[in-house]
Amino acid sequence: MVRAATLEVPQEFCGTRLDSFLVKRFPDLSRTRCQQMVREGLVKVNGVVVTKPGFILRGGELICVQIPEPEPLPLQPEHIPIPVLYEDDDLLVIDKPRGMVVHPGAGVKSGTLVNALLGMGIPLSDIAGPERLGIVHRLDKGTSGVIVVAKTNFAHLHLARQFAEHKVDKRYLAIVVGEPDFEHKVVVAPLMRHPEDPERFTIAEGKGFRPSQAVDAVTEIWVRNRFKGFALLEVKPITGRTHQIRVHLQHLGLPVVGDETYNGRAKAMKVVRGLRCLDLLQAIQSLNGQALHAWKLTFSHPRTRDPITVEAPMPSDMKRLLELLPS
Repeated sequence: MVRAATLEVPQEFCGTRLDSFLVKRFPDLSRTRCQQMVREGLVKVNGVVVTKPGFILRGGELICVQIPEPEPLPLQPEHIPIPVLYEDDDLLVIDKPRGMVVHPGAGVKSGTLVNALLGMGIPLSDIAGPERLGIVHRLDKGTSGVIVVAKTNFAHLHLARQFAEHKVDKRYLAIVVGEPDFEHKVVVAPLMRHPEDPERFTIAEGKGFRPSQAVDAVTEIWVRNRFKGFALLEVKPITGRTHQIRVHLQHLGLPVVGDETYNGRAKAMKVVRGLRCLDLLQAIQSLNGQALHAWKLTFSHPRTRDPITVEAPMPSDMKRLLELLPS
């Protein structure tokens, strides 16, 4: 079934993105769902199909929207143990293992966090679509740590708004290759997709760069411990861009240990071979991803508005790595 709607854009929305306007007019839909509808050609502006979610409105346009009901996908519940850090009637906070994909996509239909959540038999929000049941935000496959899951659509909307407005305090722990020349630093460097590899991101600069390609990205960093050739950092992403922490740290010459995409594995192996430490070499080789852990999350409860802080203990492979690093 398809739900159709026709809207006139008030002048106050002049300069607003099309997807942002749709989110405001359809509060039961997530931004991801609105962007998907635009890309699929289900939105017309003044009778013309627009497929760019970032299309800028001028006010006064007539928008016609076709909203298809989500098609159920054959996602199977799977009994995969997931540590639960906090739970109530509205939400669940879990500790995602490194190596687990958050939701199905790109040929991945099993072994994901969504499959594991279905296996727990708990209610999950569905406004982000059938493949992202309960999913409010994500972590990269190779990153471990805290993820908040919405049980209800009410909770999902309120939590998603906090993430979108950068009101969630996210703290990560990262073991990096290199010795920082600072104790505290704020990195302000916009990101864009890599021109030669769409799966990677890079700092938005250089020959051929266009401002329209870039998104703002800000990361705050503290040095927690120093080692010979390595360091343990606490990282706070002010914005929440894809691969933001990993790209910003690589930009500083401090790639995350084990990060194959951004040179963290190759650089770490080179340093360790110079140190001639076989145990450390094996510890790095055994990492199933990068030594990046979403350690702590602070947000407002969607119903009570009380602040909630949840921490996930550092995984054993990162602890082992720290024990082996030379001082």
